[in-house]
Amino acid sequence: MLIVENGTREFYDPMAEFYHLIFMDWEKSIDYHASVIDDIFKNRGKPKTVSILDCACGIGTQALGLAQLGYNVSGSDISESEITRAKLEAAKRDLNIDFRIADFCALDSCFENCFDVIIAMDNALPHLLYSEDLKSACKSIYAQTTNSGVFIASIRNYDELLISKPSSTSPSVIPTPAGKRIVFQLWQWQEDIYDLTQYIIEDENGKIETHKFDGTYRALTRKELTAALLTAGFHDVNWIFPQESRFYQPIVVAKK
Repeated sequence: MLIVENGTREFYDPMAEFYHLIFMDWEKSIDYHASVIDDIFKNRGKPKTVSILDCACGIGTQALGLAQLGYNVSGSDISESEITRAKLEAAKRDLNIDFRIADFCALDSCFENCFDVIIAMDNALPHLLYSEDLKSACKSIYAQTTNSGVFIASIRNYDELLISKPSSTSPSVIPTPAGKRIVFQLWQWQEDIYDLTQYIIEDENGKIETHKFDGTYRALTRKELTAALLTAGFHDVNWIFPQESRFYQPIVVAKK
């Protein structure tokens, strides 16, 4: 599957130790992400007894928060290092989360059971650089979702970004006890594909330490993702925008 071949694992494996640093306050972000998803569940009548798979869980930002709210959560990711980190974070919080290494293009190779809800938040799907790979992921997710279950994902607002094709994100300057941390990304475009370099610069106690990670994304439009989900078999595909969800990316909700 392309998610392995396009360098996604190589992007996230070395970043696992530092991923929390891209957030202003990771602990608050864990609570914030979970509250947004919890509201979506409540608005759609999903009880806390539902089974959830975070199929792009990373170091656990969404999975940890949902488990802390009392949900039955499993997590998977292509990055072994991020799964290792997620397990450590769950253990610190005394949370029982089944974390596994898995490609979301082939979830059936890792999970025998289906889930009431599958999520892939914070721009995970755009790592798939070709339409056929996106279709494979949507089919895999559909097959692992229970009848009447839902899939929830968020992506950047690429419908707008494709117009301007920015070369960078605005830097975030985050105060720390010993100084500050600067976080930003550089983007280099080739049509709808862009190479991304994530910078995390720690400026503390008069010493500067720079962490740099390179990855590749496709600017996935809402129309393209909607079409892929419908082709996979989902229906009632709806988009929730930041003014309604309180989340910083558009969120798609699709029913099986």
